[in-house]
Amino acid sequence: MKVGVTLRNMGPESSKESLLECATMAEEAGLDHVWVVDHIAIPPDDAEGSEGRYLDPLAASMFLAATTSKIEFGISVLVLPYRPPLPTAKWVATIQELSEGRFHLGVGAGWMKEEFRALGIEREKRGEITNDTLEVMLKCFNAPDDCVEINGQKILFRPRPPRPPIYVGGMGLAAKRRAVRYGDGWMPIRLEPDELEKEVQSLVGLAEEANRPVPKIVFMGSLPSDRAESCERLQAFEELGVSHFIEVSRYTDRKSFEQRLVRVRP
Repeated sequence: MKVGVTLRNMGPESSKESLLECATMAEEAGLDHVWVVDHIAIPPDDAEGSEGRYLDPLAASMFLAATTSKIEFGISVLVLPYRPPLPTAKWVATIQELSEGRFHLGVGAGWMKEEFRALGIEREKRGEITNDTLEVMLKCFNAPDDCVEINGQKILFRPRPPRPPIYVGGMGLAAKRRAVRYGDGWMPIRLEPDELEKEVQSLVGLAEEANRPVPKIVFMGSLPSDRAESCERLQAFEELGVSHFIEVSRYTDRKSFEQRLVRVRP
């Protein structure tokens, strides 16, 4: 099981210096991956913890590609309805190309009604838009001879590096079906091992029903502060088939980030 942590690309901790320092510390500690998150438009009455400050996750991922050399990195999750499909596919391809294949793409349909309102996008159509965007992205990365037809227009999709793994976030049935249909993995969050076991059984059933491979389990959760307890919890998730564990606890400074590393360091 590969183990990593989220980085704070939001709030006061999202300065260039802090992002670089924490990413470097994670890489030097031997972690497998680091992750950033996605919000575009936070309303003033929902800004606690972030102050409404969010670095764009695609731009932040490009920053990580340029300032690290070994560690893998990803977005958990990029809200696809917020962005047009073809430019998003271009962003993803560029990050994957320049990072030499270290990028992981978590995707989701979104949930915050205020963000959809600010973007002028119908929230009720978010599932449909997400599926359509995934169709375009897969078409681009699977294009024979780099040539793909989008909206009736043939184009060259270049660069076209090997597609990064796509992990679908969301706890509902629709998200699991989407993971089976489009994804390489499914990203549940904050479940106890016994709860995750039931969800995994459901996912396996959906994959068998669709005659598709069972997606990997990329789990996002918190670990206890005690190192021994953390190891036991990680082992429990690994035994359930989790391929990637992402520690999502908040941190406020270098010291609290170092404490997170102790929980997950190999």
